[in-house]
Amino acid sequence: MRKTIAGALLAGALLSCGPPERQLSPRGALSAPSQAASVAPAPREVVVSLVGTNDLHGRVFSLPLLGGYVENLRAARQRDGGGVLLVDAGDMFQGTLESNLLEGKPVRDAYRALGYAAVAVGNHEFDFGPVGPAPTPRAPGDDPRGALKALALEAPFPFLLANVHERSTGKRVDYPNMPSSVAVSVAGVRIGIIGVTTEDTLTTTISSNVKDLAMAPVAETIVKESAALRAAGARAVVVLAHAGGKCHTFTNDLKADKCEVDAEIFRVARALPKGTVDAIVAGHTHAGVAHEVQGIPIIEQYSYGRSFGRVDLKFVGEPPVLAGHQLHAPRQLCPADDKPDFSTCEPGSYEGAVVTRSAEVARAIDSGVVAAKDKRASIVGPTVTATIHRSYQTESALGNLFADLIRTGTPGADIALMNGGGLREDLPAGQLSYGALFEAFPFDNQIATVTIKVADLEQIVAAHIGHAGGGVLSFSGAHVHARCDGKRVDVQLERSTKGKAWTDDDTIVLAASDFMLLGGDSFWGDVKPVPITVADALVRDVLESGLKGMKSLAPGELFDAKRRRLALPTPRPVRCD
Repeated sequence: MRKTIAGALLAGALLSCGPPERQLSPRGALSAPSQAASVAPAPREVVVSLVGTNDLHGRVFSLPLLGGYVENLRAARQRDGGGVLLVDAGDMFQGTLESNLLEGKPVRDAYRALGYAAVAVGNHEFDFGPVGPAPTPRAPGDDPRGALKALALEAPFPFLLANVHERSTGKRVDYPNMPSSVAVSVAGVRIGIIGVTTEDTLTTTISSNVKDLAMAPVAETIVKESAALRAAGARAVVVLAHAGGKCHTFTNDLKADKCEVDAEIFRVARALPKGTVDAIVAGHTHAGVAHEVQGIPIIEQYSYGRSFGRVDLKFVGEPPVLAGHQLHAPRQLCPADDKPDFSTCEPGSYEGAVVTRSAEVARAIDSGVVAAKDKRASIVGPTVTATIHRSYQTESALGNLFADLIRTGTPGADIALMNGGGLREDLPAGQLSYGALFEAFPFDNQIATVTIKVADLEQIVAAHIGHAGGGVLSFSGAHVHARCDGKRVDVQLERSTKGKAWTDDDTIVLAASDFMLLGGDSFWGDVKPVPITVADALVRDVLESGLKGMKSLAPGELFDAKRRRLALPTPRPVRCD
C-alpha cells in the first residue's frame, strides 16, 4: 500500500519587485478602493487571517468540511477588504488508504481546491521513498525522495524545505518546487513564508530514505531566510514549522495552560531575535497551541484534520505595517464530537454563516475514496470485543498485540518490539476491517531482525526508559524489570516463552520494524549497531496474516496492569537520582 497533497497558490501569490496597487486577494476579490481625494482618508487597515493546519496524515474526509469554514472566513475578510492565508505545517499524506493507495494525490488535489498558499515538508513526507510501491530504494537508480519530488512537482503551491541539506556537500537540497521560502501577496500585503522541519527528522522517518541528508539548525535557518524576505519587501514573515509544542488549555498563559515549555517550537521561538518572524504555524507533536512566546503568536492544531488554527494579523497604512495580532484557540471542525464523523457531524456556524461542506473539495478527494472503498471494508478476521487502545507513552493492549504478531510471524524470533510512535489509531470494537488495521499501522515498514546479546538489549532498553523522547517500546517474548541501582537504571529481561532463562551473555534474535533497527527514534543509543536482516514482508502484512487466524480479540487478554510486560519504578522517563 502506498502513500500527496496539492493545492493552489493564493491568487496573485508570487510577488513582483514593487508593491502592487490593486492586488487581487486570495479568491480574486479586489481590495477596497481609496476614498475621494478631497477627503483625507483614514489609514488603510487590512486584516489577514492566517489559517493553519498540520498533521493531516491522509484524513481526507475532513477536508470538505474544512473548506466550508475557510469559505466563510474568506467571505468575511472580503467584506472588510482583508484576506486569508491558508498554510500547512507538514505530514500531509501518510496515514490512510484513501491517500496512500494513490500516493497522496487526493490530498494534493483537495489542497488545490482549498487554495493553500504553501506547505512545509514534515518528517513523514520522506516515508514514501521512490515513486511506485517500494517504500525504500530497491534497485540502482531508485530515488529515495522520488515520490516526494513527484508530489511537489505536480503541486501549484510550493513545498517549503529550508533546513534539509545534502550530507556530502553541506548545501541545501535543490528539488523542483521545493524552495526554502516564498513570498505571497494577500489583499495587497506582501508576506514571506518559511518552511522548516524538526531537527529530529532523520531519526523519525525510515533511514534508507534520508541517510544521505543532514539537518541545519531550525532557528539559525529561520533568521537567515527572514532577513532575505524582508530585504525583498516582505511586510511580515510567517514560519511553517514541522516542529511543535503542547498545551492543555488556551488562555495564552504558558504556565496556567500547562504547556511543555521546553518543547522544540518554544525553544526555537525563544532563540529568534526580536522582529525575526511575526507568526509560527507549528506541527509534528499532534497537540494544541495558541500562545505567544517572545511576542510571537504560535498556533498548532492537533492532528488528523480535526481542527484548524487561526491568527488574525492587522496591518495599517501604506506601505502596510503590522500593528497587532489576535490569537484564536484551535477550532474543532465538529465541536460536539470527540471522535467525529466529518461527513455527518453538525458544524454549526462560523463567521456569521452556517458552515456548508465544499462540493469542490469533495470532488477532489473522490478518486481516493473510490480507490479505497472495497479494501477499507474488507474483513481481516477477528471480532474485537472491546476497543483495543493504543498509547504513545505507556504499555498498551495494542502495542502488546502488534509485538506478539510480529514475533509469531517472524520465524526464529525470540523477542519482538513495537514502537509507540507506530501506533496511530485504536482498534475499534466489532469485526475488524482492513481499513481499521491500516489506520492503526499505516507505515510501509518492513520486518527486520538482528542477533544481539541480551546485555546489549538491556542497555538499549535502559536508555529508552530513561529518555523522554520517542514512543514506548512494547515487548513480546520477554518481560522487562527495571529498578534504580544507585543512579543507574538496571534492566533485567525475563523470558516469557518456554526455554531456559537468559543470561547477559546469551544471544537472541530480535524482530522489529526496519525503521527501528536502522536507528529510528535513536534506537541503538550508545550500543554499537550490528548488521540487520530486512525481510521482504511489510510489518502490516505480517499483522494481517496473524489476525486472520483469530476468531476474537479482547483487550484484557493483551494487557494486565498487575503483570506488566514493561515494569518500571516510575513512569518514563525513569530518573535514578
